[in-house]
Amino acid sequence: MIRGLFKLILVVVVVAVVAAFLLGYDIRDFPGIGPDGPVGTSGSEKAREVGAEIGERTAQAADATRRAIEDGALTSKIKAKMALDDTVKALSLDVDTRAGVVTLTGMVRSEGERQRALALARETEGVTQVVDRLQLK
Repeated sequence: MIRGLFKLILVVVVVAVVAAFLLGYDIRDFPGIGPDGPVGTSGSEKAREVGAEIGERTAQAADATRRAIEDGALTSKIKAKMALDDTVKALSLDVDTRAGVVTLTGMVRSEGERQRALALARETEGVTQVVDRLQLK
């Protein structure tokens, strides 16, 4: 019983420390701990600094999320176009998008299928470049 309680407390402490680390907390951020803290800084000034840092990290995360969603939307549009096109075998092709650059990989049955797949990707709004890694069977 005591061992189980001790293990539970140990797990909770480890999870809290890992969560604090992943959220970017530093032991020196807490008042009275560590010599590196700013001398004479009031609590409200420190709170503003921490708040600004958290706001900046949140903005960066939101921007990265927005870019990932845009890339996913481009990939989906291109795959849908390929699925609706009779000349392209969409299931055998892989579409990867990063910052508007689309990479097509996979096996195509003919040069005509390759050109059509590339054209479908190029004509999609938001695509800045298409990288051809398609191979003929």
